[in-house]
Order: sequence, then structure tokens, then C-alpha cells
Amino acid sequence: MNKAFYKDLVLETSESVYEPREDSFLLAEQVEKHARGEVLDLGTGSGLQAILASRSGQVTNVLAVDVNEDALRNAENNLSNAKGVLHPVKFRKTDLFSMIGEKFDCIIFNPPYLPTNTDEKVSGELNKALDGGVDGRTVLRKFLKFFHMHLKKNGCLLLLSSSLNDNDWVQRELESKGFKVAVLSEQNIFFEKLVVFKAER
Repeated sequence: MNKAFYKDLVLETSESVYEPREDSFLLAEQVEKHARGEVLDLGTGSGLQAILASRSGQVTNVLAVDVNEDALRNAENNLSNAKGVLHPVKFRKTDLFSMIGEKFDCIIFNPPYLPTNTDEKVSGELNKALDGGVDGRTVLRKFLKFFHMHLKKNGCLLLLSSSLNDNDWVQRELESKGFKVAVLSEQNIFFEKLVVFKAER
């Protein structure tokens, strides 16, 4: 098992699950500040965002979902080892919104955004957490098509984006759907610029 650390949390992940790193931690800082009400953690991976949301006094409950069953097991184990959990977390297997009928006050998403050609894919389930298609936007396009249907009237989206899939394009897409978009945080690392967007109607 791999181990990652965020503040007091120890997050264990198997080889088939995305190990939390800079993008995860940048998003985590904003989840702690802005998650509220009924929360959906889409693509929960290690469960980091779901755990942080469940420890917030502004949150009532959390649904953590992933297409990878190993991720759900890892997330559930990490939750059971976490201290300070205030609210229930449910886990569900789904590919984006295919098994989700509910609406939420807050949706959290760190999508697979690496531009990936066929010969660059990694083997196994881990590829689903990394592979953004040729332009890095394949999963993001599907998400942007449907996410607003799962937000309550005054709900918000906390979205991690990367210059690898064009942060300006992401902001324009959100604004074209009638959302007010704010940049909550930015970080330059290696070959990319990471951004956390908050989108509200």
C-alpha cells in the first residue's frame, strides 16, 4: 500500500488507486473552507475530500463515489481510521452520474486531466484516474454536460483544473452555463498550473 499524508490524515492507497498529491491537497484546502450541506465527492479515490467534508460543521452528509471498486474500499478504510468525523459518509460505485439521482449543495471533483494517447495509457484501473483523453478533457466534457442537473438551486461546484486541459477553457464552459466562477487558489508545479474553481449560479 502507498501512503500519503494530509495534516493529521494518513491515506493508504493500493496500486490501482490514485495516490493523493499536489492537486489533491490544493483542492482539499478549499474543501475544508467551502464544502457545505449535502456533499457529493465525485471520483473519491483515497477518500481525502470526503473525509474532510465529513469533518466540517457546515456539512450534513457526504456521498463518495468512484468507478473503481478498489478506490471505494481504500476510501472506506481511510475514513474508518480518520478522527474528527462528524457526519455520515455513504459510498457508491458509479461512472460519473450514471447511478446518481440526487441533488447536492456541493459537488467536489478532481477529474482525470492528463492528455493521454493510446500508447501512454497505464495498465489497470489506475488509468481511469489519470486518462483525460487526447486533449485532457474527455471526462471533463461529460461531467460539464450533466453536473448542473445534480446541484441544488444555491449549490456550488469545487473543481480542480489544470493548464494541461486549459484552465481558461474550463472557466468559459462554466460561465456559458450561467455560473459565476471564482478562482479560489492556484499553484504552479513542474509542467502545469493547478487551479481550484468555485462555480455558483
